Amino acid sequence: MYNTSLRIVGNENDAEDIMQESFLNALIRINNYEGQVSFGAWLKKIVINRSLDYLKKRHVIFEDIDKLPIEEMKEESLFMETQEFDLKRIKNAISQLPEGYRIVLSLYLIEGYDHEEISGILNISSVSSRSQLLRAKRKLRFLLSKDEVFSFN
Repeated sequence: MYNTSLRIVGNENDAEDIMQESFLNALIRINNYEGQVSFGAWLKKIVINRSLDYLKKRHVIFEDIDKLPIEEMKEESLFMETQEFDLKRIKNAISQLPEGYRIVLSLYLIEGYDHEEISGILNISSVSSRSQLLRAKRKLRFLLSKDEVFSFN
């Protein structure tokens, strides 16, 4: 849960505070837990919502993709030809992404949400979610391509 919050807010201290608030909120609302999803999924939703609320207070802006020229929306694959992945470099590159990109990338690739779920969580269109993910992958590819360890097809 901490890692989920950290990937969204990008700051260890803020993620710790959000975790405390989330667990307190979960304990207060435990009577609202209906058992329709696993307890972990219910708690993760609280952590994600708290993390996003924190970002909203900081006025994180997601690009309104619907008003921009439409790019080709096909999913680009990110192939890396290397035997060793330097997790620190990957984490560092992800942390350098703009917040909107980083959040959509984390929710999609790491947390496993689909674009419809992301659009509901972030209150953006699914087209915006797809475009944010596409742009995040491109930016991530660019950041990682600056490292000589990675080579891309």
